[in-house]
Amino acid sequence: MSEEPRDLLGLIRGGEGAITGTVVCAAAIAVGTEHGGTIGRLILVIMGTVAVYWVAHLHAVTLGRALTHRHHPLAALRFAFRETLPILGASVVPLAVLLAAFVLGAEVRNAAWIALGATVALLTVYSYVAGARGGMEVRGRVLCALAGAAVGLLVVLLKVGLH
Repeated sequence: MSEEPRDLLGLIRGGEGAITGTVVCAAAIAVGTEHGGTIGRLILVIMGTVAVYWVAHLHAVTLGRALTHRHHPLAALRFAFRETLPILGASVVPLAVLLAAFVLGAEVRNAAWIALGATVALLTVYSYVAGARGGMEVRGRVLCALAGAAVGLLVVLLKVGLH
């Protein structure tokens, strides 16, 4: 009998949150580097942006459950917390890539580009895996991956447009 993989950050069970969190993190990286500053400041901008987005999503899911399903607000909050946690978890890898690139000698702006590239790669992989889990043949999986990459490239275009 195979064991389910551990999913501490909710990235396996919370696909929507993982995708949304990755895109929000990428956008924060893209915008945060345009104001200059230190790696610490950029990390705070990213963490702050993702946290605010998560709280807004947590609130929306909580109210949605309470209104639509007539759940007690505390029960709705517990549900929403589990459902939205992947939004926070999705920022771990891009932040780790950002910090690793910086520690290995990249300037803040270059480390941000590397982390942004990592988010595009993550979105591509998530989309490919979704196609595979959905039973698609290789061609369909590749098309899914291209769609994920396109979402990531929209954020890259945002960064280029701000520059």
